This record gives sequence, structure tokens and C-alpha cells, in this order.
Amino acid sequence: MALVQLQQVSKGFDGQVVLDRIDLSIQQGERIGLVGANGAGKTTLFRLITGQEQPDSGQIQRARRVRIGYLPQEPELDSERSLLEEVLTGFESLRRTEHRLQHLAEQIGHEQGDTQRDLMRRYDRLLAEFEAQGGYAYHTRAQEVLGGLGFGPQDYEQPIGVLSGGQKCRVALAKLLLTDSDLLLLDEPTNHLDMEATDWLEKFLTAYDGGLMIVSHDRFLLDRVASKIIDVEDRGVTVYGCSYTHYVESKKVRLLEAERTYERQQVWLQHQREYIERVKSRKDTAKQARGRQRYLDRMERDGKLLDKPVTQRHKAKIVFTPSERGGDMILRCEGVAKSYGEQVLFRDFNLELQQGQKLGIVGPNGCGKTTLLRMALGRVQPDAGQVRLYENLSVGYYDQEQRQLEPDARAIDQVWSQRPAVDELEVRSFMALFALRGDEVFKRAGDLSGGQQSRVLLARLVWAQPQVLLLDEPTNHLDIPTTEVLEESLQRYPGSIVLVSHDRYFLDRVVDRLLVMHRDGVCDFFLGNYSAYVQRKQQRETGEAAARAEAERAAATARRREHQQRKRTGKPKNAGATLSLAELEAAIIEREQRLAQLQDEFAAPDLYQDGDRVRRLKAEHQQLEQALARLNAAWHERAED
Repeated sequence: MALVQLQQVSKGFDGQVVLDRIDLSIQQGERIGLVGANGAGKTTLFRLITGQEQPDSGQIQRARRVRIGYLPQEPELDSERSLLEEVLTGFESLRRTEHRLQHLAEQIGHEQGDTQRDLMRRYDRLLAEFEAQGGYAYHTRAQEVLGGLGFGPQDYEQPIGVLSGGQKCRVALAKLLLTDSDLLLLDEPTNHLDMEATDWLEKFLTAYDGGLMIVSHDRFLLDRVASKIIDVEDRGVTVYGCSYTHYVESKKVRLLEAERTYERQQVWLQHQREYIERVKSRKDTAKQARGRQRYLDRMERDGKLLDKPVTQRHKAKIVFTPSERGGDMILRCEGVAKSYGEQVLFRDFNLELQQGQKLGIVGPNGCGKTTLLRMALGRVQPDAGQVRLYENLSVGYYDQEQRQLEPDARAIDQVWSQRPAVDELEVRSFMALFALRGDEVFKRAGDLSGGQQSRVLLARLVWAQPQVLLLDEPTNHLDIPTTEVLEESLQRYPGSIVLVSHDRYFLDRVVDRLLVMHRDGVCDFFLGNYSAYVQRKQQRETGEAAARAEAERAAATARRREHQQRKRTGKPKNAGATLSLAELEAAIIEREQRLAQLQDEFAAPDLYQDGDRVRRLKAEHQQLEQALARLNAAWHERAED
């Protein structure tokens, strides 16, 4: 069933057409990745689907009662509400029912006889309705989503107004994920997420029951989540029924075929025009010439003349050429420790990096990735141990906060300063390789967009011809085409690289070893790229899960044997029947305390990074509640006796 249908839809702004006569059908349960250059019309398409924008022409049909959830890049939230209150606004109906139940419970306690029985029947009906809609589980769902996105109980009462822009985006994402939408529209949902939160979001979306359209520069996420890619380009859309990686190859083939078809038509048109020109003045063939010309005119009028396909957009052509080869040893860390207050970043940390090796560094925000780069540069000192970047090496450093740029200096001057002996024309020609052209090169750095500033920094870095590259989130402000060119350039770079990045696809293509950092100061070193690390981790977790399952089967077998032994020896089936009243009370208190501990564990944000642990704790919670019910029943029986 089609949730949304677009027929010959066109939309423009200020006289410029963004989308032109597009046809698109979004089916129930489809998982779509929306890709295209910045400004191609992806966000406009989302706003058309939601009804926030109206088409200039064409029709948009939405299924009856379809629920569409939309996450814009700049969400609107109520700054007066607390974080938790804002997230729970998606459960208004459930919360109203919960308050009605509480009110009925209070009334039941103050009434007797028929009135009380009538209130109890109303309470039972309302409770059944409440539980059918998810009941009290919405609190746990909210904690799970907030924990997955990096929020803990200590954040719940924070006013929205005091949160950072990134935190507000994560709140809006949590709020949207908790809605029961038929179709989710997510515009760059990973922009403010670290790798742990991105992993969690990927798993959440993979298990999501509804339809999904997602705009993202995270190609790894697109590969895992989307089964269809829609390419927005040249005011139109092209649909590819495959993952992102297969889309890249399919698009190359499609463009090659389109180029060959265009060239064949051009040869045919040239032949027709030459024939018309040759015979139009002869009496015996003039009629044929006019007929062919009318045929060509009809082709043009009917749109059958093909436009030349754009097979190569303007892309940065980045080539790193070290001025000279460095020594064999590049970086050595020995017994390094570093803390800020109670937060431990490193303890007894050791690492060696040699010539030509390319190291990727991953980990949650705040675990010390940037600190490690700054210790290597000598800008931060370790509390213990030594971080040594070997002498006589020229080092290129890319700062994710772009503090190396002088906001009042011209872009061209920031690059030119690295090699002042060359003339302006050579510098401008070089900057053009980074898609920095025309008046852009003479603008103040502070007036450039984030993507333009990133390209200026990269141009400056390459122009300096370093032997070692230290790169801190270099793709944060780059679109996919520029990121792909940077990947290809770093693959060919003969020097050593230390690369901090959340872009898992980028890491896969560039690095050959991985440093995985954790919040507790523990670091794991892995030889291989990110996908190989994930595969090894999954294999280990699968083995651990199999061992736990085997242990649980053995425990179940032991319980069955014990039960059979009790039956043979004539002991009571209900173990509570053998306990004294005091022992029953002690057992009840013990289980209630464990249930309280579980509630605290459910509130911990780190819990929801581990799906297996969540399932184990939920199973334990259910078993404890069942055991508590049996013990309470036994206590009531004993108390009545």
C-alpha cells in the first residue's frame, strides 16, 4: 500500500526550479535512503511529503490516517519544559489515561458497597485499555531511547533552554523515535551523535516496524538501514532498489549507458542534419528534407532529444605529496596516563606507529581522542608516561573546531602563507582543485560556510606537503562527493596517518588499524579496518551468548531434576509452603530490593548499548515479579492461618 504518492510534482523558490515534474511512490514499510548534493532538494522533498510546503504543480496524495514523523535539521522544542517532559509529550494520551487510573484508585479507597464495585469495574476496563496501548512500559521505552542517545537520569530535569544545539537535536530525535509513526522522515539524524549513539540508532532503525526515509552523509548507516536509494539530482529523482554501496556501482553503470546512448543519438542527429542540408535545395528531395526536419522538430517538442548526461561533477581533486620520506618510527606512547578531575582518559597506555601505517581512532565523545592528538603535538602534557612524535617530521594537523583559521583573513591568504614564494595564479589554481573558485577565495574565512572552511583547511594542509597527517574529524562538514575524493587521496598518501572519525565508511576505506577508546580509560588495539573490528566483536558476543545459553539450559535441566526429586520424595511443590512467616517476609524483602536495583539499572544510559543485557535484565525482572507474586500468596495464606 502506498503511504505517499507524488505525481508530476514541481517546486521552486525565487524563480529557481528545485524539483521538476517528479513521480515518486513511498510504500508501506519501505526503508529509503535519500542522497544528493547539498541544495539538490532533499529537505524540500521532505517538506512536500509532510505538507509543510505545497507543490507549484502536480499532486501529492497521502494514505488516509497515515502518521508521518519528521525530524528536521533544526528542530523546534519548548524551552520551558524539562528534557524528560519534552520527550514524554509523545505519550499524552497514555499519560492522561494513567492520571485517570490514579484518580479512580483514590476514589475506590474512599467508597464502599455498590459504588466501590462500579468504580472497580471502570478501573478494570480502563486498565485493560491502558495496557493494550503499552501501559506503564512507556517509561521504560523513554529511558531506553534516551539512554541509547547518551542521556542519563541526571539529565532528565534539565530545562530544554539550557541545552546545547547538539543536545536539543538528540532530544528531538528521541521524541520522534518514541512516536508510533507509519513513516519516519529523518534529515541528518547522526549529525550530533557519537559512534556509540550512532550504532544504537542503526540497531533501532533496523528493528523499526514502520517506513523510513533518511537523509544522511553516514554511508555506513545507509548501507545497514536502507534497502532502496533515491538519488535527487538535476531537479529530478532516480530510484535504485538496492543498498548504498550497490547504488554507487549502479549509478556508474547507468551514467555510462546514458553517455553512450546520448553519443549514439548525437551521431544519428548529425547524420540527419547533414542529409537535410545536402538535399533541401534539390527539387526531387526537398520534400524529404522538410519531412525529416519536421520529424526532428517534433522530437525536440516532445522532449525526445537527450540532454548530455553529467558524468562528473566539480569535485575537489586532492593529492597529498610529502616533501620527503620520514623515518621508520613516527609515534610512540609509553605508560601514558591522563585525567581531568575524576574523569580518566588514559591509564598505562602504550602505542607505536611506524612509517606508512594508517591508524583510525574511535570512541564515544569525551573519551580523549582529540586529547591524544594534542598530546602528540605537544599542546597537552600527559600526567605520566611519554607521548613522542619523532623529531624532524613535518606534521599536518586538521583541527575539527577549525581554530587554525583566522576568521578575518582571506581564504587565499590562509593557504598562500604555507608557501609564500609562489604567485597568486598558482595558489588560485590549486584552490580550485578543492572546489574553491571565483570570489570564494577572497572571502573572509569567517564568512564561509562550514564546508568551505573545511576545504580551505584541507587545501592549506596539502599545500604544506607534510610527512605525517593528524586528522580530527575531517569529514564533519564535507558532502559525500568531497568525502569520497578525500578517501581516494588518503588511500594513495604514502605517509603515516592518525585519523579520528565517526564516519565508519570513511574509516573502512582509509585505515589499516584501529584504536578503540572507552570512557573508563581502557583502550583496545585492533589490526584491520572498522568493519573487520565489528565482525570480530560480533563473533565474540555470539560466542558469549552461546555460552550463556548453554549455562541457562544446564540450569533449567538441574531445576527439572530437582523438581522430579521433590515429587519422588513427596516434598511440597510450593517451596514457600515450607517457609515460616518470618522467612517468607525475608524472601519477599530480598526480591523487592532486587527489583528496586533493576529499576536503577534500567535507568542507566549505558545499559541500552547492550541489547543482550537488556533482554537478560527484563527476563530477570519478569521472573522476580512472578516469584514475588507466589511468595505474597503464600504469605497471605500463612497469615490467615
